[in-house]
Amino acid sequence: MDLALAPETLSRWQFGITTVYHFLFVPLTISLAGLTAGLQTAWVRTGKEKYLKATKFWGKLFLINIALGVVTGIVQEFQFGMNWSDYSRFVGDVFGAPLAFEALIAFFFESTFIGLWIFGWDKLPPKIHLACIWMVSLGTILSAYFILAANSWMQHPVGYRIDEATGRAELTDFWLVLTQNTALAQFFHTIAAAVLTGGAFMAGIAAYHLMRKKHIDSMRLSLRLGLVTVAVGGLLTAVSGDTLGKIMYEQQPMKMAAAEALWEGEGPAPFSLFAVGDVDKGHNVVAVEVPGLLSFLAHSNFSDPVPGINDMNAEYQEKYGPGDYRPNIPVAYWGFRWMIGFGMASFGIGLLGLWLTRRKFLLPHRLRTGEDEVPNLVLFRNKVLSPRFSRLYWRLTLWTLAFPLIASSWGWIFTEMGRQPWAVYGVLRTSASVSPGVSQGEVLTSMIVFTLLYAVLAVIEVRLLVKYVKAGPPELTEADLNPPKKIGGDSADADRPMAFSY
Repeated sequence: MDLALAPETLSRWQFGITTVYHFLFVPLTISLAGLTAGLQTAWVRTGKEKYLKATKFWGKLFLINIALGVVTGIVQEFQFGMNWSDYSRFVGDVFGAPLAFEALIAFFFESTFIGLWIFGWDKLPPKIHLACIWMVSLGTILSAYFILAANSWMQHPVGYRIDEATGRAELTDFWLVLTQNTALAQFFHTIAAAVLTGGAFMAGIAAYHLMRKKHIDSMRLSLRLGLVTVAVGGLLTAVSGDTLGKIMYEQQPMKMAAAEALWEGEGPAPFSLFAVGDVDKGHNVVAVEVPGLLSFLAHSNFSDPVPGINDMNAEYQEKYGPGDYRPNIPVAYWGFRWMIGFGMASFGIGLLGLWLTRRKFLLPHRLRTGEDEVPNLVLFRNKVLSPRFSRLYWRLTLWTLAFPLIASSWGWIFTEMGRQPWAVYGVLRTSASVSPGVSQGEVLTSMIVFTLLYAVLAVIEVRLLVKYVKAGPPELTEADLNPPKKIGGDSADADRPMAFSY
């Protein structure tokens, strides 16, 4: 009980709660910014109202998510000074550099253009207004890159030295911190997962409206865009995940051994489909495995050996001193599988949706529908799904919008908990990172306050999303259909405050 309520444990719980909650908004913000920009581009190029309706609808949901994301992100950064001051003192010179770039370059850049986009509907010409949302999208990507570069340094510290006089890490090569293979692989995997998340979110909400036969023109195109995005995002996530996994096998073999519950090194090493282990005795009681597959995933061949948990623990004890260097094995093992399972399920449902709603030229003439009609769900060439199964598919697609969020959350939990007991891998232990002057009661109080606050924010977020999702795309006004041709709009409107045209 004392260990469960120790300041280190409570600090980790608090940081975990704030981080996972914040990360729910990150992939949605990144993907919805890009998807909204794409829809607005289609409107500017074609002038079709359905694209403008879709732009305003998805743009509104994007704004709700980015508002909550900013608030929770600021709170998360406060954690370094509140509960992790020894960590900040040790690595602040290195870790603070990419975070400073994120704030000064990405965040302020993103904030400036999002303001112009919100208030510029009736004040900026269409192409300039369109450029603003593309700049917002670029800002979200840059923000993710700098933050992931900082986190990647914790996973694989490079470009630094330890000052013997102060005992602090000092930055020696900022470019190396930004461009090391861990940062690049983690960035591409995160962006790919964000694409998958946004596509599933869009497809799910579009399916909800099509099931109700509402807002068919804009939701039909949103469904198609969402499904294509899911397919592309799922494929990129798998490819980038394989690349990142190979890098982790080289840099953090203990994490990847824990992800497979591989207790003893083997060559060829099997991939675990299901396992029940005895952590105290260091072996699996039940194991269902695919022979040689883990060797292939780690080394691109089916024969090379892969080190096990017990091997690495003994090696680390010899290198770093006495202690238990194993992460939480059940969390690493099942977190890895939840991440892959929910991600693959989203990808599969997206591919199924693309087939069921395939283009007209792949269907007989009698099964084709117009842009203002709900698409037929065609399993075979001449076979439309029954109303019962059609409704089941629409519901399945709606439920799927949560799958990538679950996968991303478990992926983040696996990434961070699989690194334990290190805050900076091989350099600084988590136990040495906690604020020394923070008591058990103070951490427990702040954790309870933050958890309750985030619960309130979750209710607000969900209610706002449900409200605007149910309302659907807005009706277009005359001002929407006749955007200004010059900056500032018509001179007759000069005395009016800029209006958010939603």
